[in-house]
Amino acid sequence: MVVIGAGQAGLSAAYGLRRAGLEPGAGFTVLDANPAPGGAWQHRWPTLRVDDAHRIHSLPGLEFAPDDPARPANQVVPEYFAAYERDHDLRVRRPVRVIAVRDADPDPTVETDLLVETDRGTWTTRALINATGTWSRPFVPAYPGAREFRGRQLHAVDYPGPEGFAGERVVVVGGGTTAVQLLLQIAPYAAATRWVTRREPEWHEGPFDAESGRAAVARVEERVRAGLPPRSVVGVTGLALTPEYRAGIAGGVLERHPMFARLTADGVVSADGTLWPADVVLWATGWRPAVGHLAPLGLRSPRGGITLDGTRAVADPRVHLVGYGPSASTIGANRAGRAAAHEVVTRLRAGSPAAVG
Repeated sequence: MVVIGAGQAGLSAAYGLRRAGLEPGAGFTVLDANPAPGGAWQHRWPTLRVDDAHRIHSLPGLEFAPDDPARPANQVVPEYFAAYERDHDLRVRRPVRVIAVRDADPDPTVETDLLVETDRGTWTTRALINATGTWSRPFVPAYPGAREFRGRQLHAVDYPGPEGFAGERVVVVGGGTTAVQLLLQIAPYAAATRWVTRREPEWHEGPFDAESGRAAVARVEERVRAGLPPRSVVGVTGLALTPEYRAGIAGGVLERHPMFARLTADGVVSADGTLWPADVVLWATGWRPAVGHLAPLGLRSPRGGITLDGTRAVADPRVHLVGYGPSASTIGANRAGRAAAHEVVTRLRAGSPAAVG
């Protein structure tokens, strides 16, 4: 039994396997591409504090209770994940980069082992829980003139902190929380900022409560069940009108402009031909699921996504995806990880060859 990824979803799955009586190393193995514990959190920008992040839920079996929520999330969460791995003796193998997962037997009529090919060797398994998330696959849309632009273009994944934009004219692209948070940080340092989105921002009043969360997850789950590429849970919730965001709107920083039509050497050009000079284009345009290593298994539907029934891939019952689609949030990842572990172990104990590790 192999788990790929040691972020929130992967650790939750490993916890479920451990609780079911499987031993790390003998009953299951967790592979992680990162050099240290922390999942994607260890790579977040240093200005993201714990209390600025979307709610970080505790992993099962160990409460997340930081002493100082004003500390950077890229320090606090990795410390918590490291403690979790130690406390539950999960013995994560790292750094191990998975290159491909394929059938041991090329005969499609035979349900056999899976080969997990990595830069550190090959593992053989009867079942796989994939928890690779999205952080390693930032998305930048193709736009006319991108190669002509003489300034800097970078994705939010490479955000250096607001001081890196001092005195520059910055275009921030994207309608989500990441774009808004980075724009508010950059504005005091930049010579000028411009916020552009494809659609009008969806602002909402009041807190993001449990009912709102369930509704958002249901919308994403509906797409995944239909075989469509998932949208993120955060992407369908809109933007809460916090005091900070209200101040940004009142001060003109969060003034939304329609998406530009193209880039030029010196800036971006709107649909009506107006040039807005720019030194930097910061693409806060999200991420895509990092599932390229699963391509040899042919899991994608004709509609472009991987169809799931719960966490199980409909095209291959040996494979479970967690941290994908409706479970791509900290609380969703917890639930999906435990659910995947339970289903795999249940099939193992029933003697199904598709679940034997």
